[in-house]
Amino acid sequence: MTETILAVAAVLVAPLAAHAQAAPHIVTAEGPLVGVTGEGGTSLFLGVPFARPPVGDLRWRPPQPLRWTGERAASAPGPACLQAPLGWNDKDAARSSEDCLYLDVSTPALDPTARRPVMVWIHGGANWAGSGDGVVRSRLARQGVVVVSVQYRLGVFGFLSHPALSAEGGGASGNYALMDLIAALHWVRTNIAAFGGDPDNVTLFGHSAGAQDVGLLMLAPQAQGLFARGILESGTPGFGFAPRTLAQNEAIGVDLARRAGVTGAVSGALGLAALRRTSGADLLRAAKGLTAPIDDQSFIWTQAVVDGRVLPRAPEVLLAEGGAAAMIVGDSTREIALFGADAERARAWIRTRPDADALLKVYGLDQATPPAPDPVAGDIALRVATDRMFRCPGNFVAAQRTALGAQVWRYELEVPAPGAADVSHGSELRYVLDGAEGPPLQAYWLNFARTGDPSTPGLPSWPAYGASGRYLAFTTNGPVVRQGLASAACEHIQRP
Repeated sequence: MTETILAVAAVLVAPLAAHAQAAPHIVTAEGPLVGVTGEGGTSLFLGVPFARPPVGDLRWRPPQPLRWTGERAASAPGPACLQAPLGWNDKDAARSSEDCLYLDVSTPALDPTARRPVMVWIHGGANWAGSGDGVVRSRLARQGVVVVSVQYRLGVFGFLSHPALSAEGGGASGNYALMDLIAALHWVRTNIAAFGGDPDNVTLFGHSAGAQDVGLLMLAPQAQGLFARGILESGTPGFGFAPRTLAQNEAIGVDLARRAGVTGAVSGALGLAALRRTSGADLLRAAKGLTAPIDDQSFIWTQAVVDGRVLPRAPEVLLAEGGAAAMIVGDSTREIALFGADAERARAWIRTRPDADALLKVYGLDQATPPAPDPVAGDIALRVATDRMFRCPGNFVAAQRTALGAQVWRYELEVPAPGAADVSHGSELRYVLDGAEGPPLQAYWLNFARTGDPSTPGLPSWPAYGASGRYLAFTTNGPVVRQGLASAACEHIQRP
C-alpha cells in the first residue's frame, strides 16, 4: 500500500518538478541563451554579453561584436565595471572587472508578437562607480514592460583620451562608455523583439550620471533612431559645467600615463601598447591624482568631453540643433551639498560670474547675513548648489527642447525616500524602481514608456513644460502643477 501511494505521489510531483526546473530559452543574433524564472513568473536573462571583453588590445577601443555557439547560461549578473572602492560602492567594487560589457533583461513572457514597451536603465555613480545590478528584479520589471539594465566602462577605462589614442582613432578618443551604451542599444534594437519587446518603443531612463548619459545619447548622432524617448532623473547632459575639449582630455590621459609609469605613451604605438598592458589596479591607483578643468574633481568623469566622434560638438550646440524625442527631466529639492553648509563658499562661487551682483541679490547674499533656510529647499548653500547643477540645467534643457518642438515634462521631488529624513540625491529611486508607497513616480514613468505621455488615468494630469515653464511637484500632499521652478536664479545660470 505504501509503495502504491509513493508511486502515485511520484507521478503527480514529477510534472511539477519539471515545471519548476524549466528555464526560459531564447536565441539571439549572437547565440542562444538559457535564463532563469524570476518573481511573478518573469523570465530573466542575466549577464548577457553585448560586446567582446574590452581587455588587452581592446582596452580604449570601440566595443567589438561577438558570437557564440551552444547555449550560454544567463542565470547570474555579470561583474560590475572596474572601479575603486569609495565606501558607498564597495559591494560593486569587490565584484568589478574590466570584462564587464553585459546587460540584464527581464520580460513578462517570451512572446515575439507581444511588442511590449522597453525600458533601458543606465545606472549612476559619477561615471566612475556603481552598477545596474538588481534593476531587472525590481517591482518596475513586473509591470508589463521589458526592462534592460546596461553596464558601461567607467572612469579612465570609459572616458580617457590620449594623443596616441586619438592618432589611432582617426583624430578622436574618449567616450568609450557612450560607445558601449550605443552598442547595447544596437543589441536591443536587434534582439528585443524576441524577448517580447517593441524595438520601436524604447525608453531610456537613468539616475545622476546615468541621466547625464541618457541626455548625451539623446544628442549623439550615432545614437539616433535607437530609442523613442528619455527620462533624466537628477542629471543633465552637462550638469551645468562647461564641456571639456579633446585637447584638455588628452592632457589628462598624458598625466595618467605619467602617473602609471608609462612616460613613452605621450605618442606612438609602443607607448600605447605599454599603457594597455598596465594592470587595471595600477591604472585605478594612478587615476586617483588626476585633475580636470573643473572646480570639483569628484565630477571629473561627468564633465562632458567633446571628443569629435560621439560628441562632435558641445552639448549646448547639439541641443540647439534640435531633436524630436520626448523627455522627462527632474530633480530633488535638496540634491547636493556642493558647498557644504557654507554660505561663504556659495557666495565666492557667485562672485566668479559676470552677473555676480544680480545673482547675489536673487539669493539674498548681497546682505551680510545669509537668509534663513527655506523649509523645502534648505539652506542657501544647498539651494545654490542644487540650482547650479540640477534645477537650472534641467530648466535650460527643457526650455531648449520645447522651443524646438519636442515634448518635455519637468518635475521636482519634495518627498524623502522611505525611511530617510531628508530629500536628496537618489530620493526618487525607491519610488521609481520599487513603487514604494508615496509619490507615484513609477505610474507616471510607466505610462510615459507605454504612450509617450506621462499623464496617467486616476492621477493628476501632468502638463508639458511649455512656454510658461510648468512642472509637477511631488509633494507630501500629492502631485501639484506649478510653474517657474527657480526661475529668478535660472535667468542667470544657463547651461545644460
